[in-house]
Amino acid sequence: MQHTIIYEDPAISVEKEESEIPWLKIFTKAPYKELTDMPKELRNKVWDVYYIIEEEMREYYKPKKINMASFANMLPRVHIHVMARFENDSYFPNPMWGEKMRDAVLDLPDEKEFYKHLHAKLAHNFTSLQTERRNSDVLDRRKRH
Repeated sequence: MQHTIIYEDPAISVEKEESEIPWLKIFTKAPYKELTDMPKELRNKVWDVYYIIEEEMREYYKPKKINMASFANMLPRVHIHVMARFENDSYFPNPMWGEKMRDAVLDLPDEKEFYKHLHAKLAHNFTSLQTERRNSDVLDRRKRH
């Protein structure tokens, strides 16, 4: 099965789930079984990524609701599903794993533009964060000497 990677760095990846709705999955690179198994910094990063994805989906697609899920029964490792839901999608108001309510064809903005924008936002956010941390570490070392 082909996975479309939207964003990737040494700690996480964001993959597209093939669906009629905008649906992304956030994975940690290391196979943690539960969120509580993860180091705090990585756990915070996963939530930061989630927040950015949710915010960008809401702004770009204007969905009725954003759904978030983390079952991990079939794939027992931390990953979070982020789904933009619409009143006229095939399953709404049921979960995407639930009973199909109708056949739907959604008229949504271009997903490639969304993924391009999202990748740039994530890359900028986490590159800036890494630079800030490195600069902070350098300042801390200078203060100690």
